[in-house]
Formats: sequence, structure tokens, C-alpha cells
Amino acid sequence: MVIRSVNLETVCGITSRLPENKLPEIAFAGKSNVGKSSLINGLMNRKSLARTSSSPGKTQTINYYNINNELYFVDLPGYGYATANEQAKAQWGKMIEDYLHQSKTLTALFLLLDIRHAPSENDRIMYDWILDHGYHPIIIATKADKIKRSQLSKQIKLICDTLAVEDDTIVIPYSALSKQGRDEIYELLDRILAER
Repeated sequence: MVIRSVNLETVCGITSRLPENKLPEIAFAGKSNVGKSSLINGLMNRKSLARTSSSPGKTQTINYYNINNELYFVDLPGYGYATANEQAKAQWGKMIEDYLHQSKTLTALFLLLDIRHAPSENDRIMYDWILDHGYHPIIIATKADKIKRSQLSKQIKLICDTLAVEDDTIVIPYSALSKQGRDEIYELLDRILAER
């Protein structure tokens, strides 16, 4: 996949109506501070179109990025931010649920997990929730540059075992720093689009 044009087209807050897009949507879900904005920027070859932040919980909207007029990257609100109040957490949860229910063109869902740690309770809830909605998440194991190469398969196994993933689940280690995994994600996106 060669990304030629990127446009932040729609931003939806808690009271917004979701757009009815005709193009396929690729959604990105993950805990606050897992590196979601860094992954999206890395895939789009843009430094800061998706807002990154040292303070987690920044993405409180659903952001639609039009890519090449061929598909959308949909950045979902980060979940599980510890110091967010219960009302905010409930709102983000509702936004993600509404999106999963309402999107007519959701084609693939990437679930981002920090490769350094076992998935948290929130990660397990989100994984099961995505399955319950009929989707099979593709797992992107972020921050792969923070561990030794020799630890990669051990950490991936930890993620898979903790979530009790289905056998054919795709897990791609990714580093925003070295761009490890980016070409694999591009190839996957090409395959997904070709199958449509």
C-alpha cells in the first residue's frame, strides 16, 4: 500500500451522528497510551496528524482519516485511562459500542496491545467485546523496540495465552521508532482491500 493522500475528514464526539461512509473502514482500538496515534501517524507517513500525547486519554472523539480516497482509518477513543472519571469512561465505551453497532463498512479492526506486558483486564474485556460483535481483531503488539528481539515470541505467546485468542489470529509486532511491522500491516491492508 502506498499512501498518497490523507485527510482528517470527520471528528465525532459523544453527541455526534456517525457518518455513513461508502468506503471500507479500518478501525484502531487500544488502551490509552498504547501508541495508537503513533501507529496511525506511522502508517500515514505523517508526523502529527493523529495527536500523540504524553498524557493518556487524549483521543476522546472518533476520528476518520480518508486515505487515498480508498478507505478510512478510524481512530477510536482510548479506553482504560486510570484517572478518567467514571462518566468519561462510560462515554468512551458507549462511543466505541455505537461505532461497532453502526458502521456499515467496518472491514478490519486492529486491537493495539503493549508487547511488554500481559493484556490488562480492560484489554481482555475489549477483545471479548469485539468478538461478541462478530469481528476478529488483528492484534498489533506495539512498542516492540522496547524489548529484546529474543523476547518477541515469548511476549506474543503471553498476549495470545492471556486473551485465549483464536488459532488464526494475526499478531504483528510494531515499533513506531524503527517502523518494524509497518510493511506487514501495509500488505495486510492490501489483502483486506483486495478481498472486498
